[in-house]
Amino acid sequence: METSASPEHNLMIDGSASPTLQIDPRRARFPCCIVWTPLPVISWLIPFIGHIGICREDGVILDFAGPNFVCVDNFAFGAATRYIQISKEKCHSIPNPSVCQSEDQYGQDEPGRDIMTWDDALRKGTQEFQHRSYNILTCNCHSFVANNLNRLGFRSGGWNVVNLAALIFLKGKWVSTASMVRSFLPFLIAFGLGVGFAGSTFLTYLGFFTAFLVGWFLLGTYCFKSVIHL
Repeated sequence: METSASPEHNLMIDGSASPTLQIDPRRARFPCCIVWTPLPVISWLIPFIGHIGICREDGVILDFAGPNFVCVDNFAFGAATRYIQISKEKCHSIPNPSVCQSEDQYGQDEPGRDIMTWDDALRKGTQEFQHRSYNILTCNCHSFVANNLNRLGFRSGGWNVVNLAALIFLKGKWVSTASMVRSFLPFLIAFGLGVGFAGSTFLTYLGFFTAFLVGWFLLGTYCFKSVIHL
């Protein structure tokens, strides 16, 4: 028999957890959650940058992983290491939150149907991004999750790649101690080797690389709003 998740796994943002929304990292099930995992190479250099996805009511992870492609139940860069569970009560586009839908129900879609559940919003977001080109600088996994949060009306919307990244970095819960080690150990090794072999030169290039990425997303989000797609 499977055991339920520990009490800390039942915490939600802006609300209390429903007993039906049990997180089970062993089965990669994170109902109504945003999930995060490190990216190869990029996260080794900048550990707060990673790959992100959003989960259905049954806990299945959806993530925008390539051109016209949304992964279902196959998180593109490995197991989730951080998560945030969202209270549906704070999603203003869901007038009547319902219990989890089965995978068969998830596949059904009625033309013109309004968003009535969490999965309705994710279904529509998935359909849209299945016709989107992928670009890590302009339309990426963060764009997909922000788009879905805005459909849900979570905290009245206004989500973008920057405040979403800040949310998961500041409030995301670690799945386990091992997941924390898996996220930060490559960075510590790369940083130590870089400083040991290249010294200030490595720090200079790392600073420029970090400033470029952070600056690009800040400017593209808040100054040139048509650059970063949602």
